Formats: sequence, C-alpha cells, structure tokens
Amino acid sequence: MKFEKLYINGEYVDSTSGEFIEVENPATNEIIGRVPRGNAEDVEKAALAAKEAFKTFSLTSLDERIEIMKKFAAYLKENLDEMAELITKELGSPIEFSKETHVQSQINRVEKYINIVKDYEFSRRDGGALIVKEPAGVVGCLTPWNYPLGQIIQKIVFAILAGNTIVLKPSQQTPLVAYYVVDGLEKAGLPKGVLNLVTGVGGEVGNAIATSKHIDVISFTGSTKGGSEVSKLAQETVKRTTLELGGKSPAIFLDKENIELGVKQLLAIVIENTGQTCSAWSRAIVLESVREEFEAEIKKQFPNFKVGDPNDLNSIAGPLASKKQYDKVTDYIKKGKEIADVLIEANYDFPEKGYYVNPIVFNDVKNDAVIARDEIFGPVLCVIYVKDKEEAIEVANDTDYGLSGAVFGKQEEALEVAKLIRTGTITVNDGPGETGTPFGGYKMSGYGREGGIEGLEEYLETKTINVRA
Repeated sequence: MKFEKLYINGEYVDSTSGEFIEVENPATNEIIGRVPRGNAEDVEKAALAAKEAFKTFSLTSLDERIEIMKKFAAYLKENLDEMAELITKELGSPIEFSKETHVQSQINRVEKYINIVKDYEFSRRDGGALIVKEPAGVVGCLTPWNYPLGQIIQKIVFAILAGNTIVLKPSQQTPLVAYYVVDGLEKAGLPKGVLNLVTGVGGEVGNAIATSKHIDVISFTGSTKGGSEVSKLAQETVKRTTLELGGKSPAIFLDKENIELGVKQLLAIVIENTGQTCSAWSRAIVLESVREEFEAEIKKQFPNFKVGDPNDLNSIAGPLASKKQYDKVTDYIKKGKEIADVLIEANYDFPEKGYYVNPIVFNDVKNDAVIARDEIFGPVLCVIYVKDKEEAIEVANDTDYGLSGAVFGKQEEALEVAKLIRTGTITVNDGPGETGTPFGGYKMSGYGREGGIEGLEEYLETKTINVRA
C-alpha cells in the first residue's frame, strides 16, 4: 500500500506540504507507518477532481454502481485477515474483534446497503408531477479513529451507490486501513475522481473540506466539539451536513428480569473496543429494588472481560488508542475516585509498553457528577440508583446526548420505557438489532442518519418535475 501518498483523481500523488504524520501502534508505541499531512491546496485538487468526475458518474446506472460495490465486497473478503491485522496495529483492538467487528461486520454492511438501493424507489408519480431522487453532488467524508474501516464504509458505500463523488479524510490516528478502501474500489472499477483520499490533521484538512465551495455535502463522525466546528464552517457555503457525535447512553435495569443478560451486554459494550465506542451504555440506571442483585452480577461477570495484549486471544480489549486518550481517561478515573465509590476495578498485569488502562465501575454516582455527564470514551461505567421507573426515565433523559441506550426488564414494560427515552437507537432486553438500520442521535449527539433508507437519502436530492404522465 502506498501509505505515503494521497489519492487524487485516480492517482497516488505527493502532498503539496511535503510533510508526514506518523502512525503509532498503541500496544507497543512503535511507529508502524506514516501518511501525508495534506493541506487546503490538496483538498482543493481533490474537490475539483470529484466535481469533474460527478458530471459523468452521476449519470451511470444503478446496476453499474451495484456491480462495483459487489466487487468491492469481494475484495474486502479476500483481504479480511490483512486488514484486521492492520487495524489491530493502528488501533490496538484484539485481533478477533478486529476480524469480526471491524471487518466482517462491514462486509455485511456493504451487502445490506446494496440490497437497500435495489429496492429503493428513485422516482414516483404524484398526480401531475414526477418526483425524482438525484445524487447530491460531491460529499466530504470526515471519519474518526475508533472504527477506522466501519465509519468509512458507513459513509462512502451509500454515497457511491447514490451516484455521488467523494473527498475522504480519515482520522490522523488510524488512517492506514483507508488505503485498502481506495485499493479495493480502484480494483473494483470505480472511475477516477469518484473517490479521493486526503490524509492530514482535522483542523487543516477537515476545515478545508467543510469550507470548500466545490463540496456539496458533509458527513462527519467524531466528537461533539469537532462536529459543532465543522457544522459552523459548512454553513458558510450552506452545505447539507450529517453529524454523528458523542454519547453518554443509559442502560436501565427495571427489575430482576433479564439482569444476567443485561449485565453481560452492558459490560461488553463498555469494555470492548476499550470503551472507545460512541454508543456505549456508560451510565447504568438501576432501581434500588434490584441493587443487590445488580452489584452481585457485575462482580460475577466483570472478570470475564479481560484487557491485555491485542494479539492474545484471551483479551476482550486492548490498549487505548493514543497517549492523548490515555491521559484523558486516566484523568476522569482519578476524578471519579474522588467523588464516587468504586464497585469493582480490574488489576491486570499489563505489558511494559502501551496505553493500557484497567476497566472500572463507579457506584452510587450522582447524575450531575462530571463522570456521569461527560463522554469519557474509555472502559468506565457509572452506576446510578433510582427509586422507581419514572425517576429512571427522568435520569436517562437528563443528559446533553441521545445516541443509544438499553432497557432491561419485563418485555412489555421495558418496551414502554424504551419509547420514552430521547435517543436514536435503543435495545430492549435481547433485541438482536439489524445491520444497516438507521443510526444517529438526538440533541448534542448530532443530526441526520447513517444506514437504512434514511441514511441513503442523506446523499440524495429531491427534484419535482411538473410533467404529464
């Protein structure tokens, strides 16, 4: 892979800056590669290439675009192990988690999106008018470091299937796997200029994408602070913007029903990927009536979620992704110990190098505490006790965020409560979910959706043509 090049208009080219960003393995602190530090001039070249390519690519048939995506899915399957190993190196996630969640589930997503567009109605009659859905234009895709392949797939697959062209900026922390996406789509026959890759720093490349007059749509996933800044910049040129931002999601435990299942799912989503998941249920809201059973179940299951060397098959989670993230998470843990009780904390024997942190469960946390308000993005769980169902709903909704959540209890009652939580996605007991369904947030967790018909429509414009049938 040509990691030291940008990919613009179908060619691997040098950045005009001549500078590079090193990529670190967070488990070993070794430098595993470097990518160009792109700049506004590089973004302008990429945006112009995408704008030119849109003239012809937007006119291709849906069947042509589907065929490209089928070949791309086949490429991902062929290179699954290699990509998983790279993600483990640049992110620090355990190798099996990298294979199953970071790669295989994204192959499933590509296939699901293909099926969605096959069934989508791109035109319909409404009396004397024809309503048509058209490609939106050039899409600027800004993706985060925590799911380096998945977040790219979330954006570019629907964008391309809809007939758009793209300028992609992956996170500077985990940019390497993006080159497999470029390679795979090039080999699948994607025309030059349709996908352009500009690596670099968010405040430079990301801001240039947000303000470029040649880019029509912005799709951003990242922190609420970063998304707010991108949104402000994008509005200067009145771009359509989709933001998938942070979360502080609740898991409500109403009674003893499904408590074993609920705790297992809770600890998994809090500890897997080392807690670096925007939709993690980082607040457990538990009725006092089941406090004893809940605490016992946490203590029983907690040792099953081992943190350690990502190449150890017994590791459920690896290190945090960077020194910056390590400093942030350990600072919150220190603050938490000053203001709350510790129900349980791991004490693993970590390797000498790497940004490892022990998972921790804080108990009897007040919902106005900083550890219950802020998105920590680490293996940190806050347990909040409430007197009844009504207070549980009130506390769950008393947050700036609204991205995810869960309710555990008797099925009918749990579903009633789930409907009252202001959040974009919520799980009831053992609800399995479905790959490729709409995902996004309420409040400061963002706006717009990724996945599902709603996600496809983020990349489409609506035109009304007044014409006789």
